[in-house]
Amino acid sequence: MPARKMRVELFDSEGNRYTVAFEGQVTRDKALRLLDLVELLGGMPGENQASGAGNTAAINTSSRFEKIRSVIQKSFPLVWFSSKDIQSFYENELREPISLSTVSTYLSRLTSKGWLLRTGGPNNLKYKISSTTPHAVIKQKIK
Repeated sequence: MPARKMRVELFDSEGNRYTVAFEGQVTRDKALRLLDLVELLGGMPGENQASGAGNTAAINTSSRFEKIRSVIQKSFPLVWFSSKDIQSFYENELREPISLSTVSTYLSRLTSKGWLLRTGGPNNLKYKISSTTPHAVIKQKIK
């Protein structure tokens, strides 16, 4: 049986990408071990989220990227939204100014990672949280 390759790409909360490659005899057990490693490195979606009164303090010490993700999760969990919606909610909830171009950049990054869906034309883009939010992307090549 020919050797197979498996590559797992992880993205952390700051947008950094980590790649783990496996080459050889790929079995279900080995794939599950690799996914366990993914979970240890990056956690699972929804993990490490503060709740209650401590949530505001946790948001205030986060990066802008994490703050935008938090606003999206809190205010738009199931509906379509625009970059202007995020800018407005961000400034009202966190009492911090943020430019529309910064919001658009972060939304674009979240879309390219598969965390958001995007639709509409260039002047009317709408976003929505993906129902299958990937925390890790697994690619398998067969040789």
